[in-house]
Amino acid sequence: MNTQKFIEMFLYMIPAVITGAIAYYFFKQHIENEYNRRRFLLQKAMQREAFPLRLQAYERMALFLERISPAKLLIRVHPNSSNKGDYENLLQATIEQEFEHNLSQQIYVSDECWSIITAAKNATIQLIRKSAMSDKTDTANKLREVVLTDLMDKQPPSNAALSFIKKEVGEMW
Repeated sequence: MNTQKFIEMFLYMIPAVITGAIAYYFFKQHIENEYNRRRFLLQKAMQREAFPLRLQAYERMALFLERISPAKLLIRVHPNSSNKGDYENLLQATIEQEFEHNLSQQIYVSDECWSIITAAKNATIQLIRKSAMSDKTDTANKLREVVLTDLMDKQPPSNAALSFIKKEVGEMW
């Protein structure tokens, strides 16, 4: 008789246990969905605020690349003397100063984009160094002429980086 009451009680508990398990499952799913919804909303809000900052960083990096483009750099930075070494150093210092001014923008651009921008900066410096080592170059004005002549045959390094920035910004939309 005792066994029969135990079986009866067990049979009455089965629906309660099943109902409890189903309720636990639904509450767990609800809490998980609510957590994911809040995380999505937070991420969306952060993205909305970060987007203008990222766009501004790309704009600043585009401006940097335009400013270090040899044709524009040589027009903007005039030699202090006729010494080609002094002018070469002045041009390199100007590029480095521009780069350091925009160093914090690397937080907002992709690693690949930052690497390409850095490579463009280094390639521009190398172009100036190579032109300064040329036998044709003996004065600062001649250095300017040699750099500009070299660029007649090929695109400046900053153009490739600028194209990459445009492509990456286009993908942000």
